[in-house]
This record gives sequence, C-alpha cells and structure tokens, in this order.
Amino acid sequence: MALPLIAAFASAVCYGVASVLQAVAARRTAHGGPVDPRRLVRVLAQGPFLVGIVLDLLGFACQFYALRVLPLYLVQAALAANLAVTAVVAIPVLGLRLSTLQWSAVTAVCAGLALLGISAGRESTATVRFSWRVGLLVIAVLLGLAGVLATRAPERLRGPLLGLTAGLGFAVLALGVRCLPDLHPMALLANPATYAAAIAGGVAFLCFAAGLQQAAVTTVTAAVVVTETAIPAVLGVWLLGDGTRPGLAPVAVAGFLLAVAGAVGLAGFGEVTDARVRPAG
Repeated sequence: MALPLIAAFASAVCYGVASVLQAVAARRTAHGGPVDPRRLVRVLAQGPFLVGIVLDLLGFACQFYALRVLPLYLVQAALAANLAVTAVVAIPVLGLRLSTLQWSAVTAVCAGLALLGISAGRESTATVRFSWRVGLLVIAVLLGLAGVLATRAPERLRGPLLGLTAGLGFAVLALGVRCLPDLHPMALLANPATYAAAIAGGVAFLCFAAGLQQAAVTTVTAAVVVTETAIPAVLGVWLLGDGTRPGLAPVAVAGFLLAVAGAVGLAGFGEVTDARVRPAG
C-alpha cells in the first residue's frame, strides 16, 4: 500500500502548487464585477495557469491510481493536504506569511494523514449499482447548472459558491472513478460513471478557475477541500464498504477529522497581496 499512499500525497502536492500558480494567473486578470467569460479565457491562457494545468493533470493521474487501491476517505483526506501545500508555497511565491496558529494547522494536516495511513484498510470491492452511476451523471449535469447560477450570485458570495460547486464536482469525479471497475474502452463507454466523472471534472475545473478571480485562493480552495473530502469519505463508507484495519476505526476517524480541521484552519490565512500579481490594466 506504500506506492498508492505516495501517489495520493504526490497528488496533493501537485494540486497545492497548481493552486498557487493558478492564483497568480487569476489575480493578473482579477476584477470586481460579474464573472466575464472573456476574462476567464485570459486566465486560462496565462503561463502560470498553463503550468498549473499540467500539474493538475499529473495530480489527477496520481489520484486516479490511488483511488483504484485505497479507500476514498484516505485518498480524499490526503488531497486535503493540498491546502497546506498551497499555504506553504504561497509564502515565497505570493509573499504571504503564516502565523504560529496556521503552522499548527499545517502540522495537524500532516498528523491526521499519518494516522489515516496507519489505520486505513484497502478499498472495498463492492459493486456500485447501475442506478447509482446514473444518479452521479444526473448530479454532474445539475452541478453545471449550479456553476452558472453561482456566477450570478452577489459578489461577496460568488467566490465561496464557486468553490463549493467546484468541490462537489471534484467529489463526483472521485466517486465516478471508484465506479469504474473495468477500464476496457467498451466498458468505459457503457458506464454512466465515465461521463459523470468527465462532466463533473470539467465543471469543477472551470468553477475553480472562476472562483479564483472572485476571492482569496485559500477561501476558494478551502470550500473545495471540505466538500471534495467529506462527501466522498462518507459515501465511500456508507455505500461502497470502505473500511479500516481491524480495531483502528477510531484512529481513522480521528485522523480524518484532524486533517480536515487543519485544512479548514488554513482557510483564511490571507488575501493574495503580492505586488507581482496585481490585476492587469
């Protein structure tokens, strides 16, 4: 199980660094008005954002591999560490500083992941019913509509709502990957979870990019982390039969809560204020 764990942590590092690079690009085109598709295109064309996309793809490859072997709650909690990575990388790149309390939150994330690594079992081999896979596809489509509505929300709510929608999209993406027992091309084409994962991933990516134009990188990322971590973890245990090593369920619960609490504790460590990423124009 060591290699899948390394893959899960590598995924968190890739996502965390990508978040900062994408924040640099987003702030170069930031504005206070409604979400403008033309400005979103400008963000996607920025060099740092393109590097972030490459890291996101690498992170997803690592996450995909980990999800094939490890329980959902462990992989998604490992992804919560990407906010800790975001915070640490933002120090030299964005000129931000962490307080003693925030460094404690980073430590809490690491400690929680260590407890999860000790206590986690292997993923369940339970088969997900076809109706559930269709349900994931319906939810993915509805999230697309929710993302459109989030762009029209009041300005102070726009960033958090886009982050929440992105987090739900990433949650459906993770659940969709777990619902792909057969990776043969014909099996993938016949599985609604394939389309659910693709749609949800696209919605999550676009909502995250738009959210970074509206709020602090940590505000948006925190909303993503909480939703993409908690929902798949609960559904993984409830519906998919994920478990822990015998007698270590309390340790797993403590580790999960500690990791997520630490990530949430990093949510407000500061706006992107470095002069190098002032809005353009």
